[in-house]
Amino acid sequence: MTKLSFVIPCYGSEGTIEMVIEEIKEVMRQRPEFDYEIIAVNDHSPDNVLSVLKRLVQTNDKLIVADLSQNMGKHSAVMAGYSLVTGDYVVGLDDDGQCPTNELWKLYDALGSDYDIAMAEYPVKKQSAFKNFGSRVNSWMSRILLGKPKNIRFENFGITKRYVIDEIIKYKNPYPNLEGLSLRTTKRIVNVRMEERERFAGKGNFTFFRSLKLWLNGFTAFSVKPLRISSILGVISAAFGFILGIVIAIRKIINPDILMGYSSLMAALLFIGGILMIMLGLIGEYIGRIYICINDSPQYVIREILRGKKSSADAEDVQDQTAKIN
Repeated sequence: MTKLSFVIPCYGSEGTIEMVIEEIKEVMRQRPEFDYEIIAVNDHSPDNVLSVLKRLVQTNDKLIVADLSQNMGKHSAVMAGYSLVTGDYVVGLDDDGQCPTNELWKLYDALGSDYDIAMAEYPVKKQSAFKNFGSRVNSWMSRILLGKPKNIRFENFGITKRYVIDEIIKYKNPYPNLEGLSLRTTKRIVNVRMEERERFAGKGNFTFFRSLKLWLNGFTAFSVKPLRISSILGVISAAFGFILGIVIAIRKIINPDILMGYSSLMAALLFIGGILMIMLGLIGEYIGRIYICINDSPQYVIREILRGKKSSADAEDVQDQTAKIN
């Protein structure tokens, strides 16, 4: 029997997670020939979502709850969920109800034998103009740095074949980036157009600084191109300064009375100084990440795993796998 594993990172979803889980149950009733499990990861949420999950797991034998000891970012929480899956396909979705779970079978049918990942594509994103701008910048960055196909978009709702997930979780270092990990495993990805929904309740938890942190992680995660761009900027700056010096010298020879401008000198110094600081900061970011990685900083720490009454037959094997703190 084909089995689906749903992975839901939970943060600030006390009022929505139960409705999301109920919708999954309803969707799976449409195709009783499929088995499934739901893995809800409490990403050290500040609200009472863990209490809600503990109540639900007592009556839902398909539910597995992983409680993380601290918040290390959404992608780390998803990686924790991936480490527990036992299904043939893994479905990723959010905890706020915006993902159109009722369209799940469109994604599954789109996979076939030609694709490894089927991802939702929303013509209209139900989010702020700022987040839409950030999404476009992130998509452009992924194409430049990670080689993402131009016609492919990554969203939070998608289905992935198990072998891709098995390859992704081999990455044990901190700062995981799911888009980069997916793209370095396969580019056989298809988008399925569907409408994004409004949140069931509440408002989004992604602040400007959390979005910036996620963007910076993607910027430096799986590519050295930013360092190469810094080198190119350095060459351009040096060439610009050399040409400007020649122009100034020629003008001085032609007209000795020309006074050298203080403002132009300051502008040149600020420009070159800014480029140098950006390059040093970028190099420092890479070195800092190397330092953290060689110190074996954990990608996530699972404090507790709770399972329904009739847990999977593979539960013991998964328990052994997650006994190692990733």
